[in-house]
Amino acid sequence: MICAVGVMAMPADFRYREVFLKGKPKHERFDAFWAKHPTMDPGKRAKIFAPFDALRGFSAAIIAKNAIYDYQRELSQDDQAELDRRLNILHNLTWNRRMARANQVKVTVTHYAPCADKNSEAYRIKGQYQTISGICMKVDTEVEQMILIDDRRILLETILQIESPDGIFDRNTFMDIWPEDMGETVCVQDSI
Repeated sequence: MICAVGVMAMPADFRYREVFLKGKPKHERFDAFWAKHPTMDPGKRAKIFAPFDALRGFSAAIIAKNAIYDYQRELSQDDQAELDRRLNILHNLTWNRRMARANQVKVTVTHYAPCADKNSEAYRIKGQYQTISGICMKVDTEVEQMILIDDRRILLETILQIESPDGIFDRNTFMDIWPEDMGETVCVQDSI
C-alpha cells in the first residue's frame, strides 16, 4: 500500500489496469505514429490557449459605463470671435476640393459629441469632448454649418477649439493675405 498524500491505491478490479501499468506512450522520431501524427508547430499551438470571450461585448459595455460625461460648455464672446477667425482662415484655404488638396491644412479639432449609449443616463443629455486630427477638406459656415476633416463631418456649434501644428492661425502669418483692418476677405477661387 502506498502511503503518499493524495495518492490512492489502485483497486484490484480497475477496468484500465493494464493500460495504466503500461505507462505513458513513448514514440521515437520518424516512427509510424510520428509520421501519422506529427508534432504541432508552436505558433499554431498557442491558439489553443487563447482566451475565449464567452460574453462578447460585455467588457466593452463595462468600459462604457465607466465613461464620464459632461454638459456642453458655452464659449465666451472672445473665444467665439477667435474660433470664427480660425474658421474663416480655414474656409479661405479650403475654398474648394482642389484648393483643399493643394494646401493640405492639418488641424486638430476638439468638439462635443453627445452620448450615443441608449442604456446610459447621459443619453442625449450629456456628452464627451473628443479630439480629432486630420486634413481639413471643407468649411461650410453658411448652408450646412459644418467642417469636414478626413471625410468626418463636425457641426460648427459643437466645436470648442481648433489648432494647427503648421501655425496658420498665428496673427502675423496671414496678415498680408487676410487684412483685418480693411474688413475684407481675399480668396483665391479657380474656375472649373
